[in-house]
Amino acid sequence: MQEFTGPGERSIDPDDNAIAAFFAIAKDHPSRTALAYRDGDTFVDMPVGKLAEEVRAIAKGFIGLGIEPGSRILIHCRTRIEFTFIDFAIWAAGCITVPIYDTSSTEQIEWIASNSAAVMMISETPDMAAAFEAGRHLAPTVKHAYVIDEGGLDAIRQAGSDVPDEAIEERVAAITHDDLATLVYTSGTTGNPKGCELTHYNFIWSVRQATAHLPELFVEGASTIMFLPLAHIFARVVQVACVATGVRLGYSTGIPQLVEELGMFKPTWLFSVPRVFEKVYNASAQRAHADGKGKIFDRAAQVAIDFSEAEQSGSAGLALKVQHRLFDALVYSKLRGALGGEVRHAISGAAALGERLGHFYNGIGVMVLEGYGLTETTAGATVNTVPHRKIGTVGRPIAGCTIKIADDGEVLIKGGNVMLGYYENEAATSEAIDSDGFFHSGDIGELDDDGFLRITGRKKEIIVTAAGKNVAPAVLEDSIRAHALISQCMVVGDGQK
Repeated sequence: MQEFTGPGERSIDPDDNAIAAFFAIAKDHPSRTALAYRDGDTFVDMPVGKLAEEVRAIAKGFIGLGIEPGSRILIHCRTRIEFTFIDFAIWAAGCITVPIYDTSSTEQIEWIASNSAAVMMISETPDMAAAFEAGRHLAPTVKHAYVIDEGGLDAIRQAGSDVPDEAIEERVAAITHDDLATLVYTSGTTGNPKGCELTHYNFIWSVRQATAHLPELFVEGASTIMFLPLAHIFARVVQVACVATGVRLGYSTGIPQLVEELGMFKPTWLFSVPRVFEKVYNASAQRAHADGKGKIFDRAAQVAIDFSEAEQSGSAGLALKVQHRLFDALVYSKLRGALGGEVRHAISGAAALGERLGHFYNGIGVMVLEGYGLTETTAGATVNTVPHRKIGTVGRPIAGCTIKIADDGEVLIKGGNVMLGYYENEAATSEAIDSDGFFHSGDIGELDDDGFLRITGRKKEIIVTAAGKNVAPAVLEDSIRAHALISQCMVVGDGQK
């Protein structure tokens, strides 16, 4: 049984939590840029001091409305700056954030609102509010409902106009490591979504380890743009980490505007899930072929991959270097320009990216630091770093996190990032977290001698051939998706076919 623990765990003070750390930063560095939002043809910066004012005003509103500490508040909202205001304000009021994806069905919204026993719903738009109202009778604990686009935040702020600052300070000081910070509902293959209980310790621990691992990214003066759904735990951890380290965090107004906004905002690094990196590659290939430059692009892509592979093994020859330099001028520089022109690093998380794409991006001059984690592990469990990386792997365990490979190949995870459990679901919790504290991920993988993890498939997806051989379809699917005309695919085993 293979096992590896990431060295250098950062300690967490007993009274430390993400929202207390945020207010400390706002006090010490009020003029430091925190967030940026689009206004016309530019991005407007918001200093951390102003952000703290917004957070306090909304948190006071919660208190003024009689919301007690430990209450659960729903956010049904796309990625926008107000999500961050609300998320931090919920913590400042000692409450628990329950995010809902903007793509969630009415049935999913009903279930999450009911199962979480939430007391408030904050919807972004009237249409989102209507989706909730259709099943509101199934969530009798929800006593308050507001719509952002209809002045909902102003109404909440007004409710707290007489609440003193001391009320916020008392609630923040009362937060313990074991208190829940968020309930994030994650869908399984069957049944209703399960609520992952993530504590304030999970958040602050994950942020401290991740930022220490990636100092080249999480440094004051760096910048990144948010386009993942903020209901996604990966996005929310990055949100907290950026504010904590002085990274300028911009908010995209939507995927259709992303290319334009990358050029406007000019981030120094990006973060996303593998599917987005696949789409960028495939879209670039399709455009090149449509313009009659397909052969040039295909050759440039292969040279980028070959160069990266050779660079990793230390065997890049002169001829390959010359080709790489030529294509950098003809192709790679334009691809980097489409990302804003300043991007040199990217984090790919949640699932495995695939070796071919990893080498492609590295070869064009964007170092993709692939990581791995789940909602249940507060996003990151492993990550490649600038000094320690192997393309094709999802990196080594973050500091203090242990990865173990079970006898059947399943990836087991233990550390300060592992959730408390599934809300109101002891059976599922017992099945997921064993008596030694290891979370059973359901993923199949392997560790090399240096502690780098490679994800090879999902436990439930393994195909067993007639000869008894186990085949992980994910490896085959990765190769198929590399074709520019293929968006998604699924490899199945059907008898002897």
